[in-house]
Amino acid sequence: MEKLEEESITRYEFMTFQMGKEFFGISIEYVDEIVAMQPITLIPETPDYVKGLINLRGKIIPVIDVRMKFGMEPAEYTDRTCVIVIHVGATVVGLIVEKIAEVHDVTDENLIPLPKTHDHWEFQEDDYIYSLAKAGNKVILLLQVEKLLETEDAEPAGEEQEEE
Repeated sequence: MEKLEEESITRYEFMTFQMGKEFFGISIEYVDEIVAMQPITLIPETPDYVKGLINLRGKIIPVIDVRMKFGMEPAEYTDRTCVIVIHVGATVVGLIVEKIAEVHDVTDENLIPLPKTHDHWEFQEDDYIYSLAKAGNKVILLLQVEKLLETEDAEPAGEEQEEE
């Protein structure tokens, strides 16, 4: 999380985007750029949320549809749909989102821990969302970018499932 220090107030910057009525935030330190939708080259035998590859000024970047990654119904791409190009270490990926909201400065006092709920439903450490932020009258769901890049159906190398 990129911090901006001012007068002993810690500020964090988040790029926010909207999917449906929900707002999501990614720490600005991971964001390289935002581009309009590009032609996508499909890749066979990949999860549905992996839409394919784009050629961005000669650099080939895989793109994932964030709605589908979260198990939401796919949405039609519109003129507001765009790709947030992010990096995590040496990995560069494009995130297809419905529309960009804005960059928000969030202070510690506006960060909200995830609510604890009853035993049948509560946030886990391995969930995509690690915290919440208040911004005006909105709640922003702050994302663990590393989790977006994980494939939950990948098997560890060298291990095969036995058929019964």
